[in-house]
Amino acid sequence: MDYKCQYCEGTVQPRTVKREAFKHRDGFVIFEDVAIGVCDTCGNRYYSADILHAVHAVATGAKPPERTEQIPVIHLESA
Repeated sequence: MDYKCQYCEGTVQPRTVKREAFKHRDGFVIFEDVAIGVCDTCGNRYYSADILHAVHAVATGAKPPERTEQIPVIHLESA
């Protein structure tokens, strides 16, 4: 079922995305081939409660990830 975007009143449509990164207080979790809602006007993303619960479970260690990848991190000096 489609619904209206809370930011621009566009239509939020279901879409399967190849990769979606989630920031959690305990780290980051990347989901692959996940179905989310995306506004067809502004691109805002919407996530189901099931997805957010799964992010929390993986980030807190309650559920093991399928694999772990290294992520490059840098610090830019102030100009």
